[in-house]
Amino acid sequence: MIDLTPTNIQHKHSTRNICLRNSLKITEQKNQQVVTRAEANNDYRVVVFGAGGVGKSSLVLRFIKGTFRESYIPTIEDTYRQVISCNKTICTLQITDTTGSHQFPAMQRLSITKGHAFILVYSVCSKQSLEELKPIWNLIKELKGQDIVNIPVMLVGNKCDESAELRNVTEEEGKEQARLWNISFMETSAKTNHNVTELFQELLNLEKTRTVSLQLDTKTKKKQKKEKKNKETNGAIAENGEGDGGGSSSAKEKCLIM
Repeated sequence: MIDLTPTNIQHKHSTRNICLRNSLKITEQKNQQVVTRAEANNDYRVVVFGAGGVGKSSLVLRFIKGTFRESYIPTIEDTYRQVISCNKTICTLQITDTTGSHQFPAMQRLSITKGHAFILVYSVCSKQSLEELKPIWNLIKELKGQDIVNIPVMLVGNKCDESAELRNVTEEEGKEQARLWNISFMETSAKTNHNVTELFQELLNLEKTRTVSLQLDTKTKKKQKKEKKNKETNGAIAENGEGDGGGSSSAKEKCLIM
C-alpha cells in the first residue's frame, strides 16, 4: 500500500530535488573540465553565431579552406581547426560553426561556456538576422559575467557584396549596434573574400590575456620548415629502401624518432 501522508510526499520531493541538484552539479563540473582541458591544451576557441542563411559556414570555410559554396546547407555544429601562434608557441585555433536554429539551447550554452571569443554574424540583406543576434548577445553576457569586458566579440555584417537594392541594414546601422553593445564591427563578403582573413586577425588582436596571431613567429616557421624537410627526407628514404641495413626498418626507426 502506497503511503500518501504529507510527510512522506514531502520527503520524496526533497529527495528528488537533491538528486536533481546533484545531477546539475555533475553536469556543470563536466563542462568546466572540458573548458579547463581546452585551456591546458593551449587551444583557442572561437564560436560563430548567427541566424540560418547569413553565411556563417561560408565565412569559416573561406577562411580555413579558401573555398566558397553557393548552395545553403544547414549546420547543426561543426568545428574547424587552424594552427596559429599563441604567446610565441604553436596552438590550435578551434572555430565552432553553430546552428542557425534555436532548437538546441543546451548546445548554445555549452558553446558559449567553452568559447574564448565570439563572432556574431548577420546578413546585410536581413534586418531580422540582426535582431536574432540580440538574445544571443544577452546570453553571452549572462554566462560570461564580468569577464565579458576582456572577451573578444565582433559583430559582422556579411554579404556586403550584394547590391544596394538588396541591402536592408546599412553599414552605419551595423556600427551603431556594435557601439551599443560595446563590441567591434566589420562588414565581410565570404563570396568575394572581402575582409575574411582581416576579420579573424582583428578578433585575435582584441585578445587581452595572451598574444594570439594568425602569423606564426619566425622561430616557429623555421621549426615547421625543418620538420617538413625532415619528414620529406625520411619519406624518400622509406620509399627508396635506403639507409642503414638497406631496408625500410631503418626508415621506420627514424620516423619514430621524429
